[in-house]
Order: sequence, then structure tokens, then C-alpha cells
Amino acid sequence: MLLSQIVDTSGSHCVVMRQDNEARIVLGADSILTLAKRAMAKTMPLAALIEEQGLGEIVDLEAAYAEGRMLAPIVPEEPSRLHLTGTGLTHLGSAATRNAMHQQAGAEENLTDSMKMFRLGLEGGKPQGGKTGVQPEWFYKGNGHALVAPGKPIISPGFALDAGEEPEIAGIYIVSYEGVPHRIGFALANEFSDHVTERQNYLYLAHSKLRPASIGPEILVGDLPAHVEGTSRVIRNGAVLWEKPFVSGEDNMSHTVANLEHHHFKYEIFRKPGDIHVHMFGTATLSFADDIRTQAGDIFEIEAAPFGLPLRNPLTIDTTRPADAPVTVAKL
Repeated sequence: MLLSQIVDTSGSHCVVMRQDNEARIVLGADSILTLAKRAMAKTMPLAALIEEQGLGEIVDLEAAYAEGRMLAPIVPEEPSRLHLTGTGLTHLGSAATRNAMHQQAGAEENLTDSMKMFRLGLEGGKPQGGKTGVQPEWFYKGNGHALVAPGKPIISPGFALDAGEEPEIAGIYIVSYEGVPHRIGFALANEFSDHVTERQNYLYLAHSKLRPASIGPEILVGDLPAHVEGTSRVIRNGAVLWEKPFVSGEDNMSHTVANLEHHHFKYEIFRKPGDIHVHMFGTATLSFADDIRTQAGDIFEIEAAPFGLPLRNPLTIDTTRPADAPVTVAKL
């Protein structure tokens, strides 16, 4: 089952459920967040709640997307209550890409910190018997103000040294009033980053991740397939500039999803009632690794069959503020 949010032709927000290639309005719901809260209150699965509420008219999702009426699949009432976070070095090919970046930056050790972290995941990221595995790399991207809807521009700041896509899968969560994280489902994500800044020094990783991110258009409700195949593209002037397949799912990862979730939600600050979390699980595929340098007007496109419609976003560079313009802090 796939869920999405659109603005209908009358201007109202509505939830759309897609199953067996038929998309229909979910009755009595103006957002997926509303449905999730209702399902938690009634202690019932989201799918069962939707069946109880019923379905309405058929919707042309492709038309809604083309007309700019597609919303992000989770839209917080208070943007500051949404956390954008992620993990790196979680996929079986991810260490090679990161390791090469940091060796180019002049790392003298034969084994970089990236490779050490990756090996920790290989050795202990998939614990058996309900045990806790090794913790992954973790990073913070921002809050709901940095969340970009499908089809809308991803804006790179003027001071950025790179504007690169990262095709990932994200878990979408809401925390109950009892402080229990509930997973709504999984969505495609573009974990947009500044790889040139990161390559300068690994300690700049935190800076490189403070960028917008986009998710959707649709949320896959249920389990994540063990093997996911997708394609990531950069389109320039209407033609494909770069294209490469990517894989995800636990068959292609050095950590289980449960282990990644544990090490995120073990922090009490991430279990605050009512908070929403978009947690990205990493990738091994970057156009930057193939010496692609994006520019304003390029379109990022990420698709994978289990997730319905592709995630598309044009790239915009913020030219309203010079790269070296200082931020003035006023005194009180």
C-alpha cells in the first residue's frame, strides 16, 4: 500500500491510497499525519484504519504531480517538531565511495575512519536473537523547514562548494503520547549534501549535511523489501547527464533497519510525544563519485519500483546572499 498527499483541483488537501495501480482518495483525512495519530489513538494498524474509513474517487496522481499539486508525504503542523536525520556507511558499497573521497583529501593512514566505521557495521550491524548491534555513523540535517516537497526546488546555499544528490530510503515516524516511536512507512529520499566540503576534512561532515532534503512522493506502508533496486539520475537541459542504478534493503546493507532505528531512538530527546522523524538509511551511489558537478537548473530524479512515483527536484542556487556575506549577530 502506498500513501501520498495532494492538493485536489478544488484546493483542498487530501490523502491518496494506491494499491494495484489504482489510486483513490482516503475518506475523512486531510493528511497522513492525521491518519497516523488516529491509528495510534485507536491502537490499530494504519491499513486497517483506512479500510474502516473507506475510499472515495479515483485520482490521477501523475497529473497531480505534473501540475505541482503533490505535497511532501508528511507535513508537520509545527516544522520545528520534525527531525531530519540519517546514517552513513550502512550499505555494502558505501565505504568504497567515502574512503576514496577522504583519501583524495590527503588521509595518510591506510585505513580511514570511514573504512573503520564500515567494518564495525559489517562485524556487528546485524545482531541476532534480539540483541543490540554496533551503532552506525549518525548525522543531523535539520528540521521541517529543510523538508522539500516532491517537484519543488532544492535550494543550495550560496556558500556551498557542491550540490549533490544522495538517493536513499527514509523511515517516517511519529512518537506517541506515551513516548513510543511508531513507523508510518518508508519513502524515497534525496539526502542532498555538499561533498566537496566533506572531502576537505571528515570533521566537516556535520557542515556538509546541513542542507535541504526531499522525500516521497509516496510512503510505502508495511515492511521494507529485503532487496530494493532503483535508479538515480541527473537531468540537464532535458537530457540525462548521469544515470546509475542503486540498491538498498537489508540484503544490501551492513546494518538491519531495526538496529539503525534503535540507535536513533535510544536518545530520549528523540522520543518526545508528537515529534515526527524522517530518518535516512544511507546510500552507496553518488554522481559526485563519478566526477559530476551539478549546476542550477539540473533535475534530480530518484526512482525505485516499490515506492511508486519517482522523486524529482530541480536544483536552485541561492544567489540572494553572497557566499562570503557575514551573518551579523545583534546585541540586546
